[in-house]
Amino acid sequence: MSEHANGLRLMAVHAHPDDEASKAAATLAKYVAEGHEVMVVTLTGGERGDVLNPAMDRPGVLENLPQVRRDEMAAAAKVLGVQHHWLGYVDSGLPEGDPLPPLPEGCFALVPNEESTGKLVEVIRDFRPHVIITYDENGGYPHPDHIKCHEISVAAFDAAGDPDAYPEAGEPWTPSKLYYTHGFIRARILRFADEFGKNGQDNPFEEWLSRWKTDQGDMMARVTTQVTCGEYFPQRDDALRAHATQVDPNGFFFAVPLEWQQRLWPTEEFELAQTRVKTAIPETDLFSGIEQS
Repeated sequence: MSEHANGLRLMAVHAHPDDEASKAAATLAKYVAEGHEVMVVTLTGGERGDVLNPAMDRPGVLENLPQVRRDEMAAAAKVLGVQHHWLGYVDSGLPEGDPLPPLPEGCFALVPNEESTGKLVEVIRDFRPHVIITYDENGGYPHPDHIKCHEISVAAFDAAGDPDAYPEAGEPWTPSKLYYTHGFIRARILRFADEFGKNGQDNPFEEWLSRWKTDQGDMMARVTTQVTCGEYFPQRDDALRAHATQVDPNGFFFAVPLEWQQRLWPTEEFELAQTRVKTAIPETDLFSGIEQS
């Protein structure tokens, strides 16, 4: 077990490499800068992802995508200053079609939850996080690996402190808080859209907003915690760019000028799903209510 003399410990559990950069990355960088220990656990290798950046659609990339994505993840972790752990499962891919095709044999989504939960419990007991971040019950979006990530993260949060659960996985450790990250905030996008209008520019989110179902609501209603981290948005963006096969530097993630983001919406949003310590809602700190141990 590693030593944890300084600060508190935060673990972010994600389905694929690049998820840690597109979801709450500035928060991770902020806590690292403040002297806390942060670990990203990536459940799969992202082997079935497409090459989404035209500049990377070249010979040798797709054929070696598993290693390319490992290298990209290492680069992103270095940018954010986080520790990183692969849980070792195989990407399930995003099934498309009507009817949906069966999931590929041996993929993460088909692994029994008890097995994958046990592997995550082992990592939790070794790192001993005070706070765990993952996705909500919808996975952020309905990718089978994201849904599974939610399921095993919640199960591992519950099991890690139970000495009767997975006794072979190390000395029990009880995390204090579990959060879901919420990035798709309609109010945030509308604020940026309004700024484009004020500056006489076309709104790059117009089509997306038009497809936003009026009955799906706004995740802002579920947010309990907003972490101010605008000064770390450049690191977030650099971590995104490190995932060069997945993120087009001329694409959607970079449509809004950094200065606008830092001025208009300098926070990242979370939902406190479970807590074993007293805290007051709304929060501005994921470690609120936790004493150093």
